[in-house]
Amino acid sequence: MRTLIAFAVLIAVSGNAFAHGGETHARSYPWTFDPLVIVPICVAATASMIGSRRLLKRVCVNRRSPVLRILAFHAGLISLAAALISPIHWLGEHLFAVHMIEHEIVMAVSAPLIVLSRPAAFMVWSLPRAGRLAASRMFNAAPLRVAWTSLTGGLLATLLHGAAIWVWHAPVLLDTSIADTTAHRAQHLAFFITAIFFWWAMIWRSERGVAAWHLFVTMMHTSVLGALIALSPRVLYVAQTADAREWGISPLQDQQMAGLLMWIPAGTVYAGAAIFLLSAWIKQSSTRIENA
Repeated sequence: MRTLIAFAVLIAVSGNAFAHGGETHARSYPWTFDPLVIVPICVAATASMIGSRRLLKRVCVNRRSPVLRILAFHAGLISLAAALISPIHWLGEHLFAVHMIEHEIVMAVSAPLIVLSRPAAFMVWSLPRAGRLAASRMFNAAPLRVAWTSLTGGLLATLLHGAAIWVWHAPVLLDTSIADTTAHRAQHLAFFITAIFFWWAMIWRSERGVAAWHLFVTMMHTSVLGALIALSPRVLYVAQTADAREWGISPLQDQQMAGLLMWIPAGTVYAGAAIFLLSAWIKQSSTRIENA
């Protein structure tokens, strides 16, 4: 814990400029303006605002559900922008611990918020009438329905999400993502898409007790991965931790903090969701018994 606190203080007060990839960075932390990230987020935000405005005209203004869904969606987009556009992204290219924070925001904050919002309705309503009809036919097409049903099944979604986490945290692939922009984009896309499948399965598809089990399994295997990273006696991620000394820590310390962040805070998110769903399942079971 003292190591994590020291790291937080280090990030807050550090202002040293240093070179990375031949580029000298100023004291200010730059934002990342990647059009392949910014454009989809801006399009989604704009479509949501247009569509939600149209939908709210058609529902009772006193109903909380549509408003809460809209707020959840925009909170998810804001957290996604914070992870991929704000200085967090730039810092993640230089410090493994910050890169891990970026990953956890995408998978454990942005994805569940967007899933909770169920944004398809107000995204479709942002289109003109002809576009809404075309989108409705597309979404109801058998191939797309079958694919979505399969990918958001509890077992497959859990396996896909777990595979993405373990594969992209393999040292060779994670180090490659630091040097190669295309690989970095593919990494974040894999995390985000599989997290969408996973959280949709947990929140909207699976029975509460089953969902709690899948969340518990995910907590366990991500904690194991975090522990392996944190407790490794040598540096596994050479490229990712190459700049650590410029921030006053060793590459091994940077790796250890990244592992701890996956091990404890990220595991707590999955554990908290599992406990919540388990309690809901117990409550439902008790109600059924009482009404039997």
